[in-house]
Amino acid sequence: MDDLLREFLTESAEHLDTVDAELVRFEQDPNNQTILRNIFRLVHTIKGTCGFLGLPRLEALAHAAETLMGQFRDGMPVTGPAVSLILVTLDRLKAILGDLEATGSEPAGSDDDLIGALEEMASAPIAPTAPAPVAEITLPDPVMRELKPGEVSLEDLERAFMEAEGPDPFDASVASAPEPVAAAPEPVREAPAPMPVKAAEAPAKAADAPAASDGEGGIAKVQTIRVNVDTLEHLMTMVSELVLTRNQLLEIARRHDDSTYKVPLQRLSHVTAELQEGVMKTRMQPIGNAWQKLPRVVRDLSSELGKQIELVMSGAETELDRQVLEVIKDPLTHMVRNSADHGIESAADRKASGKPLRGTIRLSAYHEGGTITIEIADDGKGLDLAAIRRKAVERKVASQAEVERMTDAQVAKFIFHPGFSTAAAITSVSGRGVGMDVVKTNIELIGGVIDINTQLGRGTTFTIKIPLTLAIIAALIVKAGEQRFAVPQVAVLELVRVDKATAQKVERINGSPVLRLRERLLPIVTLTGVLGQDQAADAVDSGFVVVAQVGRQRFGILVDEVFHTEEIVVKPMSSKLRHLPLFAGNTILGDGAVVLIVDPNGIAQQVSQGSQTGAIPVEAEVEEVEAADAKATLLVFKGGAGSYKAVPLSLVTRLEEIESAKVEWVGGRPLIQYRGRLMPLVPADPSIEIRTSGTQALVVFSDGERAMGLVVDEIVDIVEERLDVEISADRSDLIGSAVLRGRATEIINIAHFLPLAYDDWARGPKKTVKRSSTLLLVDDSAFFREMLSPVLKAAGYSVVTAASADEAVAALLSNGRIDVVVCDLEMPGRSGFDLVGAMRKVEGRVAGLPVIGLSGTIGTEAIERARTLGIADLVAKFDRSGLISALAELDVASLAVAA
Repeated sequence: MDDLLREFLTESAEHLDTVDAELVRFEQDPNNQTILRNIFRLVHTIKGTCGFLGLPRLEALAHAAETLMGQFRDGMPVTGPAVSLILVTLDRLKAILGDLEATGSEPAGSDDDLIGALEEMASAPIAPTAPAPVAEITLPDPVMRELKPGEVSLEDLERAFMEAEGPDPFDASVASAPEPVAAAPEPVREAPAPMPVKAAEAPAKAADAPAASDGEGGIAKVQTIRVNVDTLEHLMTMVSELVLTRNQLLEIARRHDDSTYKVPLQRLSHVTAELQEGVMKTRMQPIGNAWQKLPRVVRDLSSELGKQIELVMSGAETELDRQVLEVIKDPLTHMVRNSADHGIESAADRKASGKPLRGTIRLSAYHEGGTITIEIADDGKGLDLAAIRRKAVERKVASQAEVERMTDAQVAKFIFHPGFSTAAAITSVSGRGVGMDVVKTNIELIGGVIDINTQLGRGTTFTIKIPLTLAIIAALIVKAGEQRFAVPQVAVLELVRVDKATAQKVERINGSPVLRLRERLLPIVTLTGVLGQDQAADAVDSGFVVVAQVGRQRFGILVDEVFHTEEIVVKPMSSKLRHLPLFAGNTILGDGAVVLIVDPNGIAQQVSQGSQTGAIPVEAEVEEVEAADAKATLLVFKGGAGSYKAVPLSLVTRLEEIESAKVEWVGGRPLIQYRGRLMPLVPADPSIEIRTSGTQALVVFSDGERAMGLVVDEIVDIVEERLDVEISADRSDLIGSAVLRGRATEIINIAHFLPLAYDDWARGPKKTVKRSSTLLLVDDSAFFREMLSPVLKAAGYSVVTAASADEAVAALLSNGRIDVVVCDLEMPGRSGFDLVGAMRKVEGRVAGLPVIGLSGTIGTEAIERARTLGIADLVAKFDRSGLISALAELDVASLAVAA
């Protein structure tokens, strides 16, 4: 196959995928000429290239489809059968292209059936449309007034302008430029006079900088190039080897005190990290590439099932590794098909339930830590958990006693068992119980997890968390027995030191080890135990517990030692070991040792099996079913005069103990070099002095590329308790005081300290006003949500949070208790303005809810737009008192009572 044909196949496949998706859009918006022109252009390009390459069968099909679309352009009404016929034609074109790629020549065959149908539909007479009546526009009489001294009338001004001489004579070669304008029919009278001046200026500028023009033209022409995937894979392999070599050098540096080569080694490490990031970007693709076919799938299913279904997609620009993208394409398609068939009810059933006739499937993707989160949600009937329980007992997947002990979340996961289906009848779409088990297997194959949240009559949400890449991951290196292992850091929540002599000790229930961590029982497994190795009876009583979480299941892995975190290159398991579910692969450490990578999904599966058989108590499995605001996890530390202070742990990035000698002073401000950047240090209390010797404890906060070190006296503990601020503070650095573990503890306001580290971050004063009402806080940044929630709760509000405009709309429609909305106006994708616009279009209570907008910069345009949408007030993001005052002015409490 020559390069020209290969290029044609690649481009045609891309064009057909685009036309496929655009046609579905065009059917929903038939008056959108931009979409039609794009479709027409792409099909015309395919037809023209086929004629050039001598592919008559493809050319004839494309020509017939183009003819029908030309009729659309000429005014023919867009109907469902016409769009379906073109889509079938596209499928035939793809099949022919597939054979052409496989054999190198166009396959023989006849397409007269499709061509005849297309021509028949295109030849149907177009019903003439009556021209719309043109309203006669009557201009009001001009407003007349007497002229003031020194003024002239408009007629005198126009006469003076027409009688004035033209511009000075100039070169004829320059004057040749405006000739086409002069030749245009019915030229405007005023145009010829100024035009020559502009024409003269343009060549002068072009003559001054011809090179710049050429340079710009060159850049515009060459912006992307096609690179063979094998080339990128080889480049990724070489970068992986470079990372391994870098790790080996760093290991050598740890064991030697010679500092002569540490500076170039540090530089090598930075360059390697940047190179790795650059190569990773070449492999990244928007997840929208995997979604491209889904609108067509939903459209076809709507017709086949006789349902009205709308697919809403958000976050299509979210990028992930090409290899991961290929693996999740089929699972996503299957889950959307399942939602359409099993989830969305028929129009009659929805009407009887008081729902809109059109069902909605929402597909969203967003970055969360080092993972991609994908949500597939429908507003259908939800999973029938009672039917699933009965089916599980019938199929002997679990006994009646086991099913009765299980939580709803555990029961819902039965749908992932092979052959499990509660469908009353088998259809061409689903019902055989084949598919969801494959979905779960494929997702876990790439180190992902899938979780289910369902409400009967309200709908079901599937949440998938998958790694950004499969090539290089951050891992925690641990030791169990005589072997070292790597635990993927994305699954690690925290590390806990356990010992008989300390407060944290291992207890036993039914002979199984558990850890009582912040009033919760955490099931524990030992790596040596799951591997079947012998271990001493007292070995379980001491060591380190790696607290991990998979989906909503939390458990502990007991290890003997914890070394450090390291970026590791994932190598596939040997074929002889792939049947072991406990390991996801292996890697080579810096010292050359080969270690196995623990698969958190495999460990979680063992814990679940143990809980079902009764070896591990079922109540020990942590199910996150408590209300979101029931308890808060707080970091407690000492700061100033021995007082206890606390901050929400979700805001904290890291806890550090640094050598005091590393603190530098620049312009009177303390700084440290932290991870290749300068990080400002801010004392948590005015009475704290940065130590000049020994070690200094720091709490590190970060948002994006910015980081701040909060200087504290001592890290005390992490506690999980209900945050009930009893005394509000009049100081801007405190939210208030609360009782934590029997001690009076000050809850600090992190918004006070951030502007002390970065001057361009505005901060606000103090004072809180308590109200009793429900508030929806919408912000795409988890950092800002976690920072503002305690402030609002301390002010007496019940807070519901949403990470996007789509989540906010869903919360507003499902929660009738929300009295006011506070939203970030500058969110990516659908902004806060878009959210408010959508709210105002909804019928009923939601349209009239008061909204307060948060913004980093409040300009004239934002104020005008806010006024148009009826936004009650605009507040700077860090202006705590401004936000509370704005809420107080709304008098939300009375609104809540009135509602």
